[in-house]
Amino acid sequence: MADCVFCGIVAGSIPAFLVASTPAGVAFLDTRPVFKGHVLVVPRPHIVELTELPVADLPGYFGFVQRIAAAVPAALGCTGTFVAMNNIVSQSVPHLHTHVVPRTKGDGLRGFFWPRTKYASDEEATTFAETITKALGEE
Repeated sequence: MADCVFCGIVAGSIPAFLVASTPAGVAFLDTRPVFKGHVLVVPRPHIVELTELPVADLPGYFGFVQRIAAAVPAALGCTGTFVAMNNIVSQSVPHLHTHVVPRTKGDGLRGFFWPRTKYASDEEATTFAETITKALGEE
């Protein structure tokens, strides 16, 4: 897509701090990192959200994300990574991207980036699970 910054990075017309490039996608540093070394991994085609990524592309794309998630601790000496993806909500660039954030115990990042909640009862949790199961068509 012509006005997509990530498509521009993939095409090479917009500069980025490139980490890796494969047929499955491109990995580059986030310019507003949670921690230094925060990498974004994007698929080459313009895809807005995960549900649009063709099933045939899943192994290549997530294999690439997995390689980046292994390389970040090896390169930076951090303990691990936080791997996350937003779909539509909080997606600052409307192009599928996976965050690979370096993590170290005591780094100040607490759990997820949003407040947590609880189910009122096991019955309520069961209802939510069943509702999602129905949407999958796997009753």
